[in-house]
Amino acid sequence: MEENLSSHTPLEEVIEEAGEGAAATRLPHSDSAGTTLNRPLITLFIMAATIMQALDSTIANVALPQMQGTLSATQDQMGWVLTSYIIAAAIMIPLTGWLAGRFGRKKVFLISIVGFTLTSALCGVSTSLPEIVLFRFLQGISGAALVPLSQAVLFDINPPENHGRAMAVWGIGVTLGPVLGPMLGGWLTQDYSWRWVFFINVPIGIVAFLGLSATMPETKKMLGRFDFFGFATLSLCIGALQLFLDRGEMNDWFHSNEIIIEAFVACVALYYFLVHSFTSSRPFLSPALFTDRNFVMANIFIFLIGVVLFATLALIPPMLQNQMNYPVIFSGLVTAPRGLGTMFGMVVVGRLIGKIDARVIMATGLALTGFSLWQMTNFDLLMGASPIVVSGLIQGFGVGLVYVPLSTVAFGTLPAALRNEGTAFFNLQRNLGSAIGISVVETLLTRNTQMMHASLAEHITPYNLNSLAVLSSHTDPGTPSGIAALNHMLTNQATMVAYLDDYKLMMVLTLAVIPLLIVLRPPVQAQKEMAVME
Repeated sequence: MEENLSSHTPLEEVIEEAGEGAAATRLPHSDSAGTTLNRPLITLFIMAATIMQALDSTIANVALPQMQGTLSATQDQMGWVLTSYIIAAAIMIPLTGWLAGRFGRKKVFLISIVGFTLTSALCGVSTSLPEIVLFRFLQGISGAALVPLSQAVLFDINPPENHGRAMAVWGIGVTLGPVLGPMLGGWLTQDYSWRWVFFINVPIGIVAFLGLSATMPETKKMLGRFDFFGFATLSLCIGALQLFLDRGEMNDWFHSNEIIIEAFVACVALYYFLVHSFTSSRPFLSPALFTDRNFVMANIFIFLIGVVLFATLALIPPMLQNQMNYPVIFSGLVTAPRGLGTMFGMVVVGRLIGKIDARVIMATGLALTGFSLWQMTNFDLLMGASPIVVSGLIQGFGVGLVYVPLSTVAFGTLPAALRNEGTAFFNLQRNLGSAIGISVVETLLTRNTQMMHASLAEHITPYNLNSLAVLSSHTDPGTPSGIAALNHMLTNQATMVAYLDDYKLMMVLTLAVIPLLIVLRPPVQAQKEMAVME
């Protein structure tokens, strides 16, 4: 057996443990040469590609103001830099399973890395808005396969008893990227240029490509008819839904003809996709996926986790920067402990999985996440940074406890032949959950801010106007500047209350799903049955 990588960090320790005893075994579909696997190295390069793609889901957000000036674009137009990437990735994720089966998982993975790295460089050298929107769209298409295929690879190169540890490594990359993205993006934008937000992917992509070219074995190809109608209707549904969610609040939802058309297209496309799937002999998504109770329930949970995790990540940075006047880099530093909590949680659960019922671990993680959201409902404008750090650590730890066993349960009883499709659908649900969650909380934030502003304004009378003006930087309330200062104070307070309402909603949602864990089959028993079948 080849010697594992020496390490001292938690991440490398988990990688080592996921690869114990691995070099002497082979993939269920080993390569033609029959070479032994170096699992720690495969895992390391797989996670480099995964973190690279996961970072890009949030790293560009903080660079938009600087990009807007360079590209001479409006704020509305800059939204397409994010939207084009999200739509492209969402459309391509369901296709990942078929591509990997038709052309081989290794080939698809390597092509995805090349495409993602190349389009990242093209985004960095863009000189106009149409160029960067086009390259971001191509970047989303190229990178869509990286996360689901990385999950499938880690399942296949590890025996069932090591799946929990393998998912700990995978979960670190998937959840750490969105947390560290804003901080890394803020640092690169402030100290260098917004172009480095994209250039940073180039060396990571090159290392991942070279490493996987040398270590990753290929899987067997499964020839099958491509269901073009199923793919087209599902892609149309997902694309229209993403546009609906991304642009709904900006266009006042159903008061806009554009939003009505997008909602109509999404519903009609979904209807045709479902009818076709139930009547076709070979639908785009295999019906066998939805006969596994654990897989179906795990997809419901990952959808809800997407809602809570990514909605929280979308709310915290603007609250810190706009309501509490934190600089971009400092807000990133304050929220970074959330990622550390997630990493620690996944290291812990990697050791516990298989020894303790995964449902108990997930219930504990959901309870901790709910507790952290309760802490966040007590935030105020005059607090220091410690409540943000503490609640972030607890929430990150809770999410880490949920993510790993959930992934293990989802695929513990799923046949290996369905893992490409299964991991693609699993990650699609996570992305849809995040898109819907962000859209809902942003809409509620806007609406509740308006209502709370009106409610606070009702209490301003000639009898308390002078005392309120003292809070507004000692400005005379009878002057236009005084009225503006007073209105700013009210808006700030109203917005903060709206943030607290969003945190309360997510707390209730998190705690409400805990009883659903009883529907899952005991994971240890499921894994033993799967090992016998294999």
